[in-house]
Amino acid sequence: MKVSEILQVKGNILYTVTPDTPMKAAADTMAEKDIGSLVVMEFGDLVGMLSFREVIMAIHANGGTVGNGTVRKHMDDHPLTVTPDTDVNEVRRIMIEKHTRYLPVMDAKTLLGVISFYDVAKAVLEAQSFENKMLKAYIRDWPVETDE
Repeated sequence: MKVSEILQVKGNILYTVTPDTPMKAAADTMAEKDIGSLVVMEFGDLVGMLSFREVIMAIHANGGTVGNGTVRKHMDDHPLTVTPDTDVNEVRRIMIEKHTRYLPVMDAKTLLGVISFYDVAKAVLEAQSFENKMLKAYIRDWPVETDE
């Protein structure tokens, strides 16, 4: 299974902010939309990712509030990315080894979407469930052997 297949099932809603967006506004957007990350774009280019991890770190650094800073101060400015052709097993390896839950999907310099650990887990579960059904159907239809 490829990343492109996960994106097709997931849909194409993508939430972005600029580096100059106040952290409070970014955190509000994440809470209102019930999302775990925002893509940080500047002049049409991906320049970072802001996930709940960075928001929590900002709250910790500011004594319980996100503070008055901007996204630029707290974002991951070197996010790992994948392509639409990346295999889901490679995505799982990257997410586990690099301890990342959100990966932007890039086609050259074009942002196609973001896949999350949840998206990957759901896609793998659905693929395994389908394969399981096919195997069970195959076993049920197994021809009876005759003694000849």
